[in-house]
Amino acid sequence: MTTTSSDRTGPPVARPRPRREWWIPASLLALTFVPVVAGAARLVDLSSGRTSENARFFDLPVPVVVHIIGATTYCVLGAFQFMPSLRRRRPRWHRWSGRVLVPAGLAAAVSGLVMAVSDDLPVHDNAALMWLRLVFGTLMAVGLVLGLAAIRSRDVRGHQRWMARSYAVAQGAGTQALVLGPMVLVDQPGGALKATGMGFAWVLNLAVAEWLVRRSQARQSSRRVW
Repeated sequence: MTTTSSDRTGPPVARPRPRREWWIPASLLALTFVPVVAGAARLVDLSSGRTSENARFFDLPVPVVVHIIGATTYCVLGAFQFMPSLRRRRPRWHRWSGRVLVPAGLAAAVSGLVMAVSDDLPVHDNAALMWLRLVFGTLMAVGLVLGLAAIRSRDVRGHQRWMARSYAVAQGAGTQALVLGPMVLVDQPGGALKATGMGFAWVLNLAVAEWLVRRSQARQSSRRVW
């Protein structure tokens, strides 16, 4: 005996429309636009030779290049990992892109840590900002490792949370551009103000990521109950 849709009981399950989900990668790509453009400009600048402005990057170019390429790959490709319909319909793409994203993210995090301790502090930076870079860079790297360990243990919820946290840290540069950009137009912020603005951007990203991923997991749990 077959049943039709009219024979089924219970409330209908609303499936999210893929078109409505495109705001997720679109928003993340928009957030990373300024850092990507700035990174590309830095690579062009380094390829043109040593100047007084790029001396601190030119003298230690490998971590700079690795950081720019790794962060760009991680932020751009990673933006599409947060589309539920794409993960659901193309799980193989999600897994294979993850195998690119984890090394790219680790390269960006580790190279950022190397630059934080190896470069001389710029005029408008201070020790507090250096420590913030070390703390959040370490958090990003640890989050990627824990997220990978979680999915290998089939802990999907833990994997989602740690990957969201790492991506939130990586997107800090985009939020920092929004926070500090208006200040730069007026005057270059001093070390304390710059450190406060950048730290606020990282914390804000982490708070939003935590809220979004927990809300998404709560919705998934409620659907299973129905």
